[in-house]
Amino acid sequence: MANWNDKVKRLLKSELVKRGVSHAELADLLHNLGVKESKSSIDSKISRGSFSATFLIQCLIAIGCDKIEITSYETEILMAAEPESKYKIEA
Repeated sequence: MANWNDKVKRLLKSELVKRGVSHAELADLLHNLGVKESKSSIDSKISRGSFSATFLIQCLIAIGCDKIEITSYETEILMAAEPESKYKIEA
């Protein structure tokens, strides 16, 4: 049986990593959208992988992700496809 919480957690975490966004920065970005989440509540939700579709969409919009592709690989792990644009890389 597939662990869907783990799959959605990996999807969100991969999008955060691609954009170089920490959980603390995500809390600030969500606040700018009027969504009140603390860093600790974000840590908890992402760690469990059990969060609402609403929270997932809010996070994706907050980090500027307007498109994701989900591909099922032989290992049955859902992965977000690489966008064609460059990612934020800090020196």
